[in-house]
Amino acid sequence: MSLSSGQIKRLRAEGHRLKLKPVVIVGQKGLSENLHDEIEQALSHHEMIKMRIPALDKADKAKLAALICARHGATLVERIGSVLVIYRRNGETDRYGLIVSQKPQT
Repeated sequence: MSLSSGQIKRLRAEGHRLKLKPVVIVGQKGLSENLHDEIEQALSHHEMIKMRIPALDKADKAKLAALICARHGATLVERIGSVLVIYRRNGETDRYGLIVSQKPQT
């Protein structure tokens, strides 16, 4: 899924407004099939989720975020320290459809 920088900015603002709490926490064992199932279920239900990942160096965190997004067809909205916010549109609920489809204010 490809979103413009304006759409990502609006999703990031919405995530801050909602004060999202981490739904999925990646432990010391890393990404297992069970964890991928949990991410899939959380994205299907919430569309936008916050995740906590292990304390790795910056490059490894970026690789892990890219791997998660690629596997689940999601878009990285924000990465601050060990916390990721990812988004994947759900056609049935479409909770953030209005936010994503809004035209930028001039």
